[in-house]
Amino acid sequence: MALSIPAIGVSVLVSQLGLNPDQTVQVPTDFQVPGWYRLGPSPGQVGSAVILGHVDSYQGPAVFFNIRQLVVGDAVDVTLADGVVADFAVTSVAMYPKDQFPAQQVYGSHGSIGLQLVTCGGTFDSQTGHYLSNIVAYTSLVRTIAPVPTDAARTEGRN
Repeated sequence: MALSIPAIGVSVLVSQLGLNPDQTVQVPTDFQVPGWYRLGPSPGQVGSAVILGHVDSYQGPAVFFNIRQLVVGDAVDVTLADGVVADFAVTSVAMYPKDQFPAQQVYGSHGSIGLQLVTCGGTFDSQTGHYLSNIVAYTSLVRTIAPVPTDAARTEGRN
């Protein structure tokens, strides 16, 4: 799976995430590689697909550093393993204190096809080494594009 967000210069492969032993959602281990929450729907399927990424590290900006700069209408494209491209458009960007994170709104299925991008943000607590808030970019599906067949695939049935 690959993620492209042209408005903020992101074009990157995506890892897979699950749950930690304490049942919290895993976060990516690489600061430059976001992760898709594989226990939810795949991008383009009905429900809320979620991709998480870091905002920064002690070394500087990370893959989702500029998520907070996205605006309504910005394109977010996901290329799936089968070559299908799911095109999404940003519908809103919100910041929530971590203790008020709307998990059901972000991860829950609402009968539509959406993709949420999640990162940290807000005030950085130097005592704990963590941000106090999360930023969520909400998107909705615009269209899916099937992969273009190769010449070999187009001529396979002609013999």
